[in-house]
Amino acid sequence: MSGEGRPKLVLAIYLQTRGFAFVLFETWNNPVDWAVHDIRGPEKNTRCRKRIESMLSLHTPDVVVLQDMSGDDAGRAPRIQKLNREIARLAERREICTHMVARAALRELFADHFGAMTKQKIAEAIVYHISALGLYVPPPRKPWKSQDGRMGLFEAAALAWMYFHACDREHTVVKGTSP
Repeated sequence: MSGEGRPKLVLAIYLQTRGFAFVLFETWNNPVDWAVHDIRGPEKNTRCRKRIESMLSLHTPDVVVLQDMSGDDAGRAPRIQKLNREIARLAERREICTHMVARAALRELFADHFGAMTKQKIAEAIVYHISALGLYVPPPRKPWKSQDGRMGLFEAAALAWMYFHACDREHTVVKGTSP
């Protein structure tokens, strides 16, 4: 544990239709690893779970942050909800603390502190504070297109920021401004 009472490594995982994205943080503005894993074909959950399990072994995070999909308004596919529960159990078996973040709380935090009401604006707010992720911001989505897989990186980063915000309500992340 760090001197401020926060874990050394926070791994945020965002599950997507075609796999998952993750960002590993040391502090709220210091990501040390990130990627989007595009997994297609049969047995997506099994393949995602195996890859996440190897990440947990490699990085040994202190906390895993996931989206809270327990409510009826989660709006996520049953397959993804099941995978989310499986990842939480994986972390629990490894004695890694799991923190769940509700989508509504995430949207509220970013709207209140950054004026970011859309996924695109949330991504831009994150990049304003973490320039290393700037190369991954997809162009704004056209209504007839599906979401770019890279947006999952910013969804994962936003989950981690919610965790850091919950740990320290006065943390700098909520005092910052975005363009």
